[in-house]
Amino acid sequence: MATLGGSDSGPDITVQRIHRNDLWARATSVGDPGERAFVLVPGIGVSSHYFEQLAPHLRQFGPVYALDLPGFGGVPHARKALSIREFAELVSAAIDELGLDDPIVVGHSMGAQICAELAAIRPGLSSLVLISPVIDASARSVPVQALRFVHSSLHEPFRVTFLAVVAYLTCGFDWFFKILPQMMTYPIERAAPQVTTSTLIIRGELDAVCPRPWVAALGELFSDSAVVEIEGAAHSVMHAHAREVAALCVRHTTGHLADHHAVSYGAGADRADGGGIAVVPELPREHSSLGLGGVIRALATEFHGIAVEFKGNKTDDDHLVEQGREQQAEARGRGRS
Repeated sequence: MATLGGSDSGPDITVQRIHRNDLWARATSVGDPGERAFVLVPGIGVSSHYFEQLAPHLRQFGPVYALDLPGFGGVPHARKALSIREFAELVSAAIDELGLDDPIVVGHSMGAQICAELAAIRPGLSSLVLISPVIDASARSVPVQALRFVHSSLHEPFRVTFLAVVAYLTCGFDWFFKILPQMMTYPIERAAPQVTTSTLIIRGELDAVCPRPWVAALGELFSDSAVVEIEGAAHSVMHAHAREVAALCVRHTTGHLADHHAVSYGAGADRADGGGIAVVPELPREHSSLGLGGVIRALATEFHGIAVEFKGNKTDDDHLVEQGREQQAEARGRGRS
């Protein structure tokens, strides 16, 4: 099993487009060819930058492809609102066009809906990871979900809030509110019984959007599933707790999830096959070894990269998008320990 961990230097990033009919998505890839590839699908409104902490850990195991779907992350909107099924079909087309052989598909929030639908229509997949899946079937209401989201956001790091604000402004509220009803009405609990793929569901302890009873009940609907909760994490668990999520993804894929030394089970949660929720303690925080001058230079590099990526999106230049993302990744990798 590969060792999981970030890199001090910036990775080589490749940006390419995936076309299906009149739609296209962007795939940002990092990592050398490995045992198997990871395909990462973000949630509503946000971009693949939400996986900026997770990807460096996963790339130790295999290449990582983070997707930006139509209307998100600078990719142009479609002419009409896309359904979860249409998003899933586009992800399926991306897997084919990228030439990936049975990738590990990872979805967050609405991305979990897309990945569940993908697994239902593409039964050949063998590994599925759903992070913070929505929507709680007992609370399918925009006001309730908005309040839960705000509550969960109080436990997110500032970086996640920053990424969300930038992503929502890039997406635009018009497109966001066109897609919102698709997410709110998609019944992931009905798709679950159709999925034969081995499924790992991950939630954060402090995630009000995905309450523990809902996630436990959802796990029971999959034919082959494990449900894990990470202590101290909120809705965007794969950002502040990227190492824990990466380790779980790799162990799930290799069939060693039950052997994870840090997994424990609470009352009524005595197995990792959907019959309960395993609890994983959060790891000690990583600290930067940079001094004040190094921090300032890293921030300057990152903001320059953001500006370059923004220009690339505005001018429809994928080379600039790639260049900007590489600069941002290099800045984030400085002084990591």
